[in-house]
Amino acid sequence: MTVTSPPALLDRLRAQAPLVQCLTNYVSMDLAANLLNAAGASPAMVHDEREAAEMAGLASAVVVNIGTLSPPWVTGMHAAASVAAERGIPWVLDPVAVGATAYRRETAAALMELRPTVVRANASEVVALATATGAGRGVDATHESTAVVDDAKALAASAGSVVVVSGATDVVTDGERVVLVRGGDPRMPMISALGCSATALVAACCAVADDPVEGSVAAMAMLAVAGERAGALAAGPGTLRAHLLDELAALDSGRLATADVR
Repeated sequence: MTVTSPPALLDRLRAQAPLVQCLTNYVSMDLAANLLNAAGASPAMVHDEREAAEMAGLASAVVVNIGTLSPPWVTGMHAAASVAAERGIPWVLDPVAVGATAYRRETAAALMELRPTVVRANASEVVALATATGAGRGVDATHESTAVVDDAKALAASAGSVVVVSGATDVVTDGERVVLVRGGDPRMPMISALGCSATALVAACCAVADDPVEGSVAAMAMLAVAGERAGALAAGPGTLRAHLLDELAALDSGRLATADVR
């Protein structure tokens, strides 16, 4: 398929510095905010039900992450996602561990009714959403990303959303088009909340893209290239995290042009 190139979208991201409202979990707040800053976006970590909707109206994109659920947060999530959906603001759902508990399944199902622009998840979470069954043991994937392409396509078609399945190879699909992004470092899954932070970057890129497939591909390509470069410098997951932020900040069109996207 032909898409607007990731380097072109990186340039747009840096030029526009979109405001991304993140209703995300406690574990991911720090890394998600720093990753957005490094990439060139502007994070707003606003989730309270008393201001979530108002902030969504000001944002260029909204992230809803169900990692650490509580009733007040869920109310804020619905409020922010509703405003985004009504106003055509891109919003991205991260259904963390959706197959683990009934509360997560119910919350994710209700949010899916608001038609997220993108669903960014691991393979087990995609299976759980696509089949309406429990899948996975929590935040860890028990399926390979490339093994669930059909589930991802089915979910995208039924939800009217782009689906991004993160893994050793990232899969991006709108139900018809399928794009694979390869790269990164095998130690990246050892960095807690990196997947959640990838969701925030997807939202940022979708804020400046004409097509959420293109935005999603650009975000995953940015992480793949920065992760691979960071891995060459890192001694372990702790230093990988720091180098990843550095490499994202240093990323330019020339470096991103090396991304393995097909």
